[in-house]
Amino acid sequence: SNCFANIAKTLCSLRLNKQTMRKINTFWNWFQDNNQTIKNFINETPKSQKQISHWIKHRLGFYSKELDYMIIFPKKPTEKTELIITANGNPEYFTRVTELIKHAPVLKHWKFTAFIQPTVHIEKIMDGLDEPYVFQEITIKTSEIKFLPLAYDEKTKKLNIIVYLKNYNIHCDTKTWKQAIYIIMQDLLGEKSLYQNINFVQLACLPTNTEELIELYDLQFYIDTINKNDVS
Repeated sequence: SNCFANIAKTLCSLRLNKQTMRKINTFWNWFQDNNQTIKNFINETPKSQKQISHWIKHRLGFYSKELDYMIIFPKKPTEKTELIITANGNPEYFTRVTELIKHAPVLKHWKFTAFIQPTVHIEKIMDGLDEPYVFQEITIKTSEIKFLPLAYDEKTKKLNIIVYLKNYNIHCDTKTWKQAIYIIMQDLLGEKSLYQNINFVQLACLPTNTEELIELYDLQFYIDTINKNDVS
């Protein structure tokens, strides 16, 4: 009976794959048919833009409701328009993102990307020439942020860190600060690395003596180093 159970399991996963593949193909066929309209999004009326956004989200939802998308329009007409599929940092849906992008069609004017990628230039940050982020009442530059590791979980390979901020105090709206830090860290590490490697972030005010602290822009390097050393 065990043998039959295994066969049944295999058939079930095959069927699931077939169903998943059908959903993937349906999405990309629709996208291919409408890619010119989507590409021209910027020149559409606000009403049309709303409809296009709704339809992309709706069509993506047929495949997986947990996924989201971002479109990056090129600065030059010769460059490609980029469609990014994101799991909003939820590792449970990372494979869905990669599966969808793996089966993307080849379209002349499009680039398809899995996950929100690191978008910042470390060199600029190192020189303090990075643009500030502005969130409600918070204005902050990545080059002004430092961190220290709190703990490393060998089982999950995830890190708890404490992030030091220049203008942070206990009376700040912590929720806004937390959101701000996650956005900055996602720009720095990319969606996949952030949620695979970071478990918990504690916020603190930057002390007067910062000699012992590590620059936030070195976080990916730090993660790579501990992952390399942890070969257990």
